Amino acid sequence: MKVATFNVNGVRSRLAHLLLWLERESPDIACLQELKAETHGFPMLDIRARGYEAIWHGQKSWNGVAILARGVKPVEIGRAMPGDPADEQSRYIEADVGEVRVGCLYLPNGNPQPGPKFEYKLAWFERLIAHAKSLYRLDKPVILAGDYNVVPTDVDIYDPKSWRKDALLQPQSREAYQRLLDQGWVDALRHLHPEEKIFTFWDYFRKHWERNSGLRIDHLLLNPPAAAMLKEAGVDRWVRGLPSASDHAPTWVVLDESADAIARAAPKSAAGSARSARAKRSPPRADPEK
Repeated sequence: MKVATFNVNGVRSRLAHLLLWLERESPDIACLQELKAETHGFPMLDIRARGYEAIWHGQKSWNGVAILARGVKPVEIGRAMPGDPADEQSRYIEADVGEVRVGCLYLPNGNPQPGPKFEYKLAWFERLIAHAKSLYRLDKPVILAGDYNVVPTDVDIYDPKSWRKDALLQPQSREAYQRLLDQGWVDALRHLHPEEKIFTFWDYFRKHWERNSGLRIDHLLLNPPAAAMLKEAGVDRWVRGLPSASDHAPTWVVLDESADAIARAAPKSAAGSARSARAKRSPPRADPEK
């Protein structure tokens, strides 16, 4: 099973890119962010023509998230991050797709910082951490996928010097992301490729794409049952190279659905912690970028 996350940066303006990617890479589940379209403007007919069903939560001009599933309708669980009923920004949607729980998120950017936007980012992060704790305990594979707008470490950026004041690299942002990992979540791409310079985002300035001056801010976090099935992880760089492309490239994992993998993913006793489960595995490595 291939599960991907892709910040499309405008689902209408980059619909052709999205459809081409779906046709060429055939993810079983695709989490989309930054739809930048109201709910009624989501191109469901075009997506269905490619063999996908979807649920989505749109917003005019900004934000917007969706979960696509090939050949099956996602069963919606919720369309807001718990913890603030007054928050009207479309940044989270959650669904069951078969036996897998998927949370698709678009975490606030937080710039400029300091200021109210950064405070909103940190508050949203706290809500995510609280909700992730309950999802982590589910006796089924869970994937939290999306644009986290955080560069976890300096390994995840081409050169941190000019970004030190950016909200994506602030100590508070990184500390919040680390607290997610401390719950036991596995950062899939970094787990399989611990030392490699792998990027998912290249901004439009100073020829950063051409120079491969990128950042890794799109992440797929796996709970223990999902991590036990982890087989491959990578980035579809070719999408970023298309004309007028999104500044993000799709990032993905492949989960092994064989009988052995499913047995590994079965609920274990309390003594079998996420860390011990990960330590027992030596998953094969795939080419992380193509």
